[in-house]
Amino acid sequence: MTALALAGAGLAATAGTADAAPTKIVIKTAKASKAANCAVTWGSGDKSGKTSAYKPLTGTTASKHACYDRLVFNVPGSSTGKPVGFHVGYVDKFYQDGSGDEIQVNGGAILQVYVSAPSYNPETGKPTYPGKAGKTLPGVNIAGFKTFKDTRFGASFEGQTQVAIGTRAKLPFRVQQSGDKVIVDVAHSWTAAR
Repeated sequence: MTALALAGAGLAATAGTADAAPTKIVIKTAKASKAANCAVTWGSGDKSGKTSAYKPLTGTTASKHACYDRLVFNVPGSSTGKPVGFHVGYVDKFYQDGSGDEIQVNGGAILQVYVSAPSYNPETGKPTYPGKAGKTLPGVNIAGFKTFKDTRFGASFEGQTQVAIGTRAKLPFRVQQSGDKVIVDVAHSWTAAR
């Protein structure tokens, strides 16, 4: 507290001098730099990645970050250098693969995600991920998220799993793979976060 009081006194003492302007500029620069860290160049167009391995999906998790919300698909066994395929893009309505039934998704926009990983073991047919058509993603809690408003499981059909993310609006997103995870990040805004 004493150090803060002395620092405040030093600033107050220089308030009427030429040294006050650089102090204000440094503070403004620090704020601008922090906002610039949230600038995104991802865009909102469809994004795809080719696959070379078909391993089953075992889980999904969501997390909040300073500049974006994140949904992660866990595909154990895919981290051996073989990428997991995906196709992600905005749609007007979310239709379940196979049946074609429409699934309602809350939010201002719907981001449809296909991951080239079935939610069952292809050799045994036993489920590896407990998603149910039209239901929220198991174990994913997005309460209080800035961008994510809903998640829905679509289907696991012909070797791929389909889900929807209801977002606040049509916002920029990116898709990455890290080890055995496919990661979808949706930005909080088109410009630097406030």
